[in-house]
Amino acid sequence: MIFGKLKKFDIVFDSPEVDCPPVFSSGDVVSGRVVLDLSGESRVESLKLHAEGFAKVHWTESRSAGSSTAYTQNYSDEVEYLNRREVLLQADNGEVTILPAGRHEFPFSFQLPEETLVTSFEGKHGSIRYWVKVKLHRLWATVRKIKKEFTVIEPIDINTPALLAPQAGTKDKLARAWYRNFGQVSITAKIDRKGYTPGEVIPVFAEFDNCTSRSVVPKAYITQTQTFIARGSMKQKRAVVGTLSGDIVGARCRETWHGRAIKIPPVGPSILQCRIIKVEYMLKVCVDVPGTTKLCLELPLVIGTIPLHPFGSRTSSVSSQYSCNLEWLRMAIPEQPEPPPEYSSVVTEEEAEQRNNAAVPTSQHAEDLSGILERPLMAFVQEFRFRPPPVYCEVDPNPQPLNMRPRCMTC
Repeated sequence: MIFGKLKKFDIVFDSPEVDCPPVFSSGDVVSGRVVLDLSGESRVESLKLHAEGFAKVHWTESRSAGSSTAYTQNYSDEVEYLNRREVLLQADNGEVTILPAGRHEFPFSFQLPEETLVTSFEGKHGSIRYWVKVKLHRLWATVRKIKKEFTVIEPIDINTPALLAPQAGTKDKLARAWYRNFGQVSITAKIDRKGYTPGEVIPVFAEFDNCTSRSVVPKAYITQTQTFIARGSMKQKRAVVGTLSGDIVGARCRETWHGRAIKIPPVGPSILQCRIIKVEYMLKVCVDVPGTTKLCLELPLVIGTIPLHPFGSRTSSVSSQYSCNLEWLRMAIPEQPEPPPEYSSVVTEEEAEQRNNAAVPTSQHAEDLSGILERPLMAFVQEFRFRPPPVYCEVDPNPQPLNMRPRCMTC
């Protein structure tokens, strides 16, 4: 039978790693081969390849037009990013090509558009997909089709002045419920930059001033917002991808975060250049106030693909622009490292009591310092921050006058 002659019909992309599918970006060359495995001689009219890339959105909404009448409104739109065709096998005179039994490979290669593409994406109400579709036309046989998707990731380099700029803000709120004022709550927060990559840790510097008569709980969230746009309407889907909880701040108290860490999970990069699909991230520093709505301060984030370079490899232009943008210092919070936990919190009560009983009296410390070696060394370790030594120079910056007589060491 004709249908039984085609044992294998597949698309194989060229990849530097065998077990890892290739990833492309704008301007890259996509190459591979179409594999045909025939059990017998086959008469082929043509073998054609079509590469496509689309961003598509679609959702429905129910509308009510009265007490008993209802209808469904459809919203859909699409944007084309790739459309390339290539003929892999076809006779010039329109005749069929006879392929003998066995394995046949037909290589293909095409270049992605130079203009910026959009990163591949799969969402609830839309997607951004790229694929290669091949059609096999044979004489006296149905057309066989095969389709295989490939991934496109547009690079986002966070080593740019806009993404290296620190983000800061402040927000306050008068907490009230049932015409009763409990007082004011305020948040001041900042992060060292706007751009991050998955797996990085964001140190959050924040100050929570609770002037209310109730205790509040500070928290931080990393949120992802997917926005789908069609026909002037918008559909959004929000999700929390990272959380950080702080300690309870009592009434009339203040709490400070000296670089509390919140880790970015393995999420997709930001999508900001597509007309109908956007993926945006936000760091929300919030305070839960009992009996009233939550107070939230939002700091924008951009999740990139190229991580932060070491300071030594940055370009001078990036370094200079980063160092000159100092407006965020107006509301700066002291950048001190998070203090270590109390020693008593990492040992048992019995161990602490034994160490206290074995301690040397204070009066004896002044006479004999050897007792220090018998006590926990970590209790005497302090943090010192010395200024760096001056730059070494072989030329004495303060030379002696020539007419001055050298001083004798015995005088």
